[in-house]
Amino acid sequence: MFSITRKICQWLIPFVSALTLAQCEKSPLENPTEDNNSETMQYVLPYYPDDYSSIASWSNRNRWNLANVHDPSVAYYKGYYYMYGTDASYGNEHEGHGHFQGKRSTDLVNWEWVAGPFYDTPSWVADSLNAIRSRMGLEAIPEDDIQYGYWAPVVRRVNVGGQEILRMYYSIVIDNYIKTGKSNTQTNFDGSWTERAFIGMCESTDPAGAVWTDKGFVTTSSSDRGLNYNRSSLSDWNAYFYYNAIDPTYIVTPEGKHYLIHGSWHSGFALLEVDATTGKSLNKLGEPYADSVAELTARYGKRIGTRRASSRWQGSEAPEIIYKDGFYYLFMAYDALDVPYNTRVVRSENIDGPYYDINGRNFTNGEGDCYPIVTHPYKFNLGYGWVGISHCAIFKKENADEWFYMSQGRLPVNVGGNPYSNAIMMGHVRRIVWCPASPNEPDNLWPITLPERYAAVPDYGTITKDSLVGTWEHIKLEYTYGRQNTATALTLNADGTISGALTGSWSYDVEKKQLKLGNVIVCVEREVDWEATPRRVTLVYAGTEKNLNATYWGKKVK
Repeated sequence: MFSITRKICQWLIPFVSALTLAQCEKSPLENPTEDNNSETMQYVLPYYPDDYSSIASWSNRNRWNLANVHDPSVAYYKGYYYMYGTDASYGNEHEGHGHFQGKRSTDLVNWEWVAGPFYDTPSWVADSLNAIRSRMGLEAIPEDDIQYGYWAPVVRRVNVGGQEILRMYYSIVIDNYIKTGKSNTQTNFDGSWTERAFIGMCESTDPAGAVWTDKGFVTTSSSDRGLNYNRSSLSDWNAYFYYNAIDPTYIVTPEGKHYLIHGSWHSGFALLEVDATTGKSLNKLGEPYADSVAELTARYGKRIGTRRASSRWQGSEAPEIIYKDGFYYLFMAYDALDVPYNTRVVRSENIDGPYYDINGRNFTNGEGDCYPIVTHPYKFNLGYGWVGISHCAIFKKENADEWFYMSQGRLPVNVGGNPYSNAIMMGHVRRIVWCPASPNEPDNLWPITLPERYAAVPDYGTITKDSLVGTWEHIKLEYTYGRQNTATALTLNADGTISGALTGSWSYDVEKKQLKLGNVIVCVEREVDWEATPRRVTLVYAGTEKNLNATYWGKKVK
């Protein structure tokens, strides 16, 4: 255990700098006849580039804004939204500059860089690893030979002893083979699985100054197979670890209980209760290897969800949990992170489940793929679109009942002739709208993100029925592995009919801001058209239809 007291790079020049201001302009409205006050007329659009490769170098970090964002987590603290994420960057620009780099913002649009919690790997990680290896009858791995990965922290504001602090749980992954301790390469394969991951915890009352105190070990990857860590080949995916100690999320229930949920790709997500004061497990963990799932559960937590009940290797990861209006909503990422990444959500009235999807499938018991689709690879007509949109943070705006989704979005492969364009990871902040499951269930609301990123558009007044008439780009988000869902034209005619991508009739509830397109209800809001040149404020919609396993996105273009 150690204390981090060094100050790292106090405040660099905010992103709202001369560069940003030079790339901003006043917004044209989607309806210029609306009555607007001076505040809205002075609104300035964000205009930072999506392809940030020209400013990706470490020396330009004060200009990144939302560039180089991966697996973000967000918490509000002392006037700022603080965001931290995985050590990943275009061209590995983060490498050697500390771990879990952060950014902060007051408006969720303009972000400035802040340092992460530490530079060096906490010493407890190697100590814990080799202590476990010793008890398993394995030789220690020299610390200089350990291959570390720094993944997916979660940060929350909590009250400890009457003081508000930021508490961060972080993942450190060991990429050495269990049997020999050699690094994970095809040449070194020794017939065993790779080593475990660890979740540690640190706390801060001065994140702006990068002052964090590390609290050490919280939990580790655990197995129900005792010491049978053998792997028949590199194509064997019948994983040794049952719970994978990565991708933590953290919640305080309305009753004041604290829980950590973690796990990815192996057998599912584990729920572990932690002490409110220490942040450490209330369970006596004991050895991270057991002879049965039941024995493991008693120590390392209850499995609350799995994509496939019978699978030990599955494309689901990155749980994120919130509580709203009597339900715990559990968001998760599906599939590979480069292109196919998509987001799903399930919910439960109880923190420990069972969790159900919109169609009543039991995610706790692994009854199949869950819906609705919250995000998916997509493309509007004037842009390259985005892929790899998942591993999200879900958070509420301070002092408002307004919810947000944040994740990385990747550019597709070979954009602009750049063979590495898929490594460009732009942070996406999107508003969440709460959408009816179907016209027959108007009060059964589920969270769906808006199709365009958040830009703090002012209130231009009521969105009227007349303002909806015109041409839209409509996207049906339906699950297609590794493919972008593309837009087709849809016209809302003044006589209440629809033509193009959908047919039939449309109607609009101006009070609820709900647009009915045939048998689908979508929620309408204002956002920026990020694909237009120049960017402008327009209308967008998002909704879902449980019986079609589909989500609908749209934006008005004329």
